[in-house]
Amino acid sequence: MSDWRIYRGAGHPHDEIRRLPPPPPWRDFTAARDDTGPDGAAPDDTDPTVDPGSDRRLGVRRRLVQNHHPRPAETDAVNAALYLRRPLLVTGNPGTGKSTLAHAVAHELGLGRVLRWPIVSRSTLQDGLYRYDAIGRLQDVQLERAQAGSAVPAATPAGIGSYIRLGPLGTALLPSEQPRVLLIDELDKSDLDLPNDLLNALEEGEFAIPELERLADREPVVEVLTDDGRKVPVRGGRIRCTTFPFIVLTSNGERDFPAALLRRCIRLELEPPGEEQLGAMIEAHLGARAAADEQALVSRFLNREPGEVIATDQLLNALYLTQHAPRTERVTRERIADMLMQPLDQPR
Repeated sequence: MSDWRIYRGAGHPHDEIRRLPPPPPWRDFTAARDDTGPDGAAPDDTDPTVDPGSDRRLGVRRRLVQNHHPRPAETDAVNAALYLRRPLLVTGNPGTGKSTLAHAVAHELGLGRVLRWPIVSRSTLQDGLYRYDAIGRLQDVQLERAQAGSAVPAATPAGIGSYIRLGPLGTALLPSEQPRVLLIDELDKSDLDLPNDLLNALEEGEFAIPELERLADREPVVEVLTDDGRKVPVRGGRIRCTTFPFIVLTSNGERDFPAALLRRCIRLELEPPGEEQLGAMIEAHLGARAAADEQALVSRFLNREPGEVIATDQLLNALYLTQHAPRTERVTRERIADMLMQPLDQPR
């Protein structure tokens, strides 16, 4: 069929939605959930060794990390961070693979699911360490009291640990034999205080939960939920890492960071992917023929104007969509590519 469009804007209802092809691999949110173990069981979402997001990040069958050849500066920086037990601060333009680097390290070293903390302007250190649901606990106490005066059997009171959930950073600092991988994504979008607030946790590798410290005499060990959804014991209201996590801080370079944070990090500036890296990325997500079939789009990306910011996923989007519109007019295909590959730094 030559018409690739599903929606035509004609205003007449139809059932063409059934022609919609499978999503691009990097936008497929069902693949990991459809995988089953050798016994036919569904994957455990709380298993820290299973990362449902890796397929989208690394490509089907992990071909990206198998074919990808990082630059020497990248491998040097990762190894320096591993040896020195220091966070890795990765800066670069959007789409250069900053977040993917954390997934690639976790995959190659067998470090399990990547803990991800996406930063927004309202993010605080508390969000990364733990959350205490005081309102939920108060509501449950009131409900228990109401049931005590009625004929309805009262529910067993839940302990305080049921209302505490560790955040990504708090989970990464739990005692473990191997380091967890933590991605603190887009730190430059935080407010001015967060980079400084992180210093003590990153330097000492521990933090306190005051709500549990106050109960330490009566309840020295309390089970709380982790970011993975597991229950783990916390002793004395404090969490201390035994193995410092591999932490990747990413930044698009939209702001400067304080010197106190910079001196505690290994810094890496990621350059846009070269031809070899780009070819491996395209093959990982779209197959070996994708780059050859649309060489004009790949050349357009590689030969863009100096300083022009076009993210790699913009190219992948254009390649995927033109694959599904192979028999449309050339002018239509070029219009699609122009729409999807607009420079990010272009004034609106």
